[in-house]
This record gives sequence, C-alpha cells and structure tokens, in this order.
Amino acid sequence: MKRITTATALMALIIMTACHEAQPVKEEVKKFVLSDSMAKMIALDTVQNSFIADETTLSGEVSFNENNVIKVFPRGSGQVIESKVTLGDKVTQGQVLAVIKSADIAGNYADLKSANADIAIAKRQYDNEKSLFKSGIASERELNEAKQNLEKANAAKNKIESTLNINGGQNTTSAGTYILTSPINGYIVEKKVNTGSYLRSDMGDYLFTISNLKDVWINANVFEDDISKVKEGYDVDVYTLSYPGKSFKGKIDKLSEVLDPTNKTMKVRVKLDNSEGLLKPSMFAKVVVTNEEEKKSLCVPTKALINQDGKNFVVVYKSNDNMKIAEVNVSKIVDNKAFITGGVNQGDKVIVNNELLVFQQLLDTP
Repeated sequence: MKRITTATALMALIIMTACHEAQPVKEEVKKFVLSDSMAKMIALDTVQNSFIADETTLSGEVSFNENNVIKVFPRGSGQVIESKVTLGDKVTQGQVLAVIKSADIAGNYADLKSANADIAIAKRQYDNEKSLFKSGIASERELNEAKQNLEKANAAKNKIESTLNINGGQNTTSAGTYILTSPINGYIVEKKVNTGSYLRSDMGDYLFTISNLKDVWINANVFEDDISKVKEGYDVDVYTLSYPGKSFKGKIDKLSEVLDPTNKTMKVRVKLDNSEGLLKPSMFAKVVVTNEEEKKSLCVPTKALINQDGKNFVVVYKSNDNMKIAEVNVSKIVDNKAFITGGVNQGDKVIVNNELLVFQQLLDTP
C-alpha cells in the first residue's frame, strides 16, 4: 500500500513539473517614450475651431502715394538750360532741380531797374517841393502831389519785387534765369522736362514730382468673378520678385466703383508702409487677399502635417508616454493654416517641430 502511494505521488510531481514547464512566458510590451532631451526638441500647438479663410491672388504694381507728394511747377515761360536730376534720384530740400532762362524774369528785372529810376526822380521832385514849401514858394497841393508820385513809384517797385519773390527771389538773376529747387527730402518719381525743353506760359503742367516714399500704394486688378471676394479693409500680403519669400502686410484701402472697359477689371488700392525703402514705384507685385467665410472648421498649423503615401497625418500629444498618430483630411490650406476634418478634436495638442521624427518612432514601435 505504501509503494502504491509513493508511486502515485511521484507521478503527480512529474505531471505538475511538466505542466509548469509548458506554460508560456509573457513578453514585456515595448512602448515609445520621449526622453527628456528629445522632449526639449519638440514644439506643440493646439487644434482650433476657426472660421474658414479664403485667399484670392491679384496682380498689381507699386506706385507712389499721390496724397503725399510735391509737384514742382515752372515759375514762368522760358527754356531749360540745365536739368540736374533724373528719374529716381534722391534729392534733399533746397537741392537744385533745373535752371531755366526766362524772358519773363529778364523783363521783371528790367521793370525793377526802371522802377528804381522812377523812384529816384520822384524822390528828387518831392525833396525839391518840400524845400520850396518850407520857403513859401510851393503850395501844399504841389507838395502833396510830389509825395503821391513818390508813393506810386515805391508801390510799382514793391509789386515788381513781389513778382520776383514769387518766381524764386534769390534764386533768380538779372540775366533772366531762375532756379527750381526741391521743397522736401525725397525721390524724383516723375520728370517731364529735359535740358533744352521750352516752357510756354499756357502749358500749366508740373515739371517734377517728389515723394518721400515712406508709404506707397499697390494698385491691383480684380477680375469680375473675384469682385465678391474683395472688400475694403481686407488683409493682404504683398510679394515682389525682388524679395522672394518676404511678404509686406497691408489692407485694402480703396475700391474702384467702375470696371476698366479695356480689360474688364476693377482697380483696388492697398496702402503699405515703406519706411525701409524696399518698395520702388513700378515694381510688379502679387497681392494675396485673405477673407473669412461664415463657416468654421478645425485647423492646425501646416507644420503639424505629415504626408505619407498620399495621406495626411498629425501626431497627437498627451504626455511623453502617451502619443498617437491620427489621420486627417485637409480641405484647405490658407496662410500657414490647414483646415482639416477627422482624426482630432478641438483642444488636442499636436506636435509642430520634429514631428516627423516622433511619427517614425511611433511607426517603428509595435
């Protein structure tokens, strides 16, 4: 009986040992966790629910601000004997623009010389009558008449001097020349005269236009199908060929109420700050107009998007050991914002720096 019991116990022990050895060993599941150094390399942004933006691209041209210019007119007829500036030149206040020989100025100086002679004669007559009046030889009427003649001669001289002052004053010469100078610091943005040009008294046109170019206008064309997308006050980004990748921020300042009959476009005007002096008149400009629709959509920075196999993904971050890849559908990209649907919720945090590195690590981790 004891032998049977011992044999039975031995058999049970063998069976238990075999069962224990046959039990599978559980493997530890690996999980990707951001290290402290890698966590410092990423940046986060928030999924937002924003009004859907729209962009319209227009072609335009840089122009000087016509409300902030000085137009220099001739002071009389004559011939331009010297033109000292050219289009685009920078000028300072008081700088000579042109020298003009004028018969009108020469005539004014001749009249002034004659007026001085008349004053000298009238003064001698007045002094003589005054002396005679004190001696009782001349009457008071004769004295007053001589005094009036002197006053008339002085008035005639003052009128001629006033005319000369209007026509340049110290910038005129008795030889009949006068000098046109710049009234402000700025740039020559228009020039309508050259050396040898003749100026007629009935022309009435300006010779130079000077602008400081501290602010400029962008005149752009809007085609009929885009008119509803462009309104006064809309934000714009202006790009030029001279500065690739650089945008100039502005707003639509004015809309034309009529269409150009030739090309069927509406003119819009954008006012831009140009304190750095980068924008020059006649530069070609691309104007991107941004406006918002009434509908809202989730949006993320375009930096968060990862494109793979024709699909778009973002990396959603909750903590250093809790991240996931989410597929999203991009409906529109406007001004570095991607409007999306699916995969994320408002308020979620997404990685926007070194996101591709984290994305690949998540893919490689089972």
